[in-house]
Amino acid sequence: MVRTRLVRSVVAALSLGVLSLWAAPAALAHAPSGAIFTTVIDGTEVNFNQYPSKDAVYLDGGPGPGAPQTAAGLDDGVYVFQVTDPSGKTLLSTDTAANRRFTVTDGVISTVAPGTHAFGHDVDHDATTVQLMPYKDTPNNGGVYKVWVVREVDFALGVAEFGLTLEQGLAKVDVGLKANNKHGFIPSHCKTDNFKVRKNVPIEIDTRFYDSLTGEILDGLSVTWTDTLGCSNDKHSYWAPELKVYHEAHVESCETGTHTITINDGPGYSVSKIHLPDGSVINGAGQVQVNIPQNQNKELTIWIDVEVDLD
Repeated sequence: MVRTRLVRSVVAALSLGVLSLWAAPAALAHAPSGAIFTTVIDGTEVNFNQYPSKDAVYLDGGPGPGAPQTAAGLDDGVYVFQVTDPSGKTLLSTDTAANRRFTVTDGVISTVAPGTHAFGHDVDHDATTVQLMPYKDTPNNGGVYKVWVVREVDFALGVAEFGLTLEQGLAKVDVGLKANNKHGFIPSHCKTDNFKVRKNVPIEIDTRFYDSLTGEILDGLSVTWTDTLGCSNDKHSYWAPELKVYHEAHVESCETGTHTITINDGPGYSVSKIHLPDGSVINGAGQVQVNIPQNQNKELTIWIDVEVDLD
């Protein structure tokens, strides 16, 4: 297997004045497929998700870095995003939710709501990238931010918990905070990704896949990362030595707390063994709980090695 990136054509032309693009589709309430990731304006990847300044950070969506061509992109439809601290308690985005919307067509971002957010063009898979600014500085001592994405129909469910209609929720910057509702974003319905600005201490979880017969390390295989709040995102193993990614499914800028890495059978392979960081082994597919300690001021990489049987 080799590292590939999905190339998709954008069907909807970029037209910020066409309001009909923002009609909400019918959808079930659950996390969308595919993945989101932070990037720079042209969609190229960033070492350890670390950025020199807040305005350098853009949002991209689709299969994610290292995903094979068969991997799913985001479900088509309208989405809302926000930027918070890693805990989700502090909303950092400063414009209304209506301005923080975008449309996905054929699995990638195709249009951005008229308003305050600049946008760019992904040179790799012909998608639109969305600048996350404006947002405030994170209160996190490690300089970590969390970006969230939820379908507009699920945002409607989130704001309804505060007694608001979708239109009322979109007109606000912040609708409020509950135990399992972060400013209208219900974690189990969301995709998230973490990033850092200026800080240079990488804290990461890396999963490597090996052919159980030959020992060959494999690219294009996936894990599902569930963060400390219950939000999920897909990560694929790939080769990018310029980014210090060496055939791993790479979770960057991990916040303090317990993360879950779910490793399931995939197209063309089944999981034989999962080697946990503590030296124990899970036979077959399963989940790995990874705890990131508090006050982690030194570089930390937690390794998970997986043996797979190829079909």
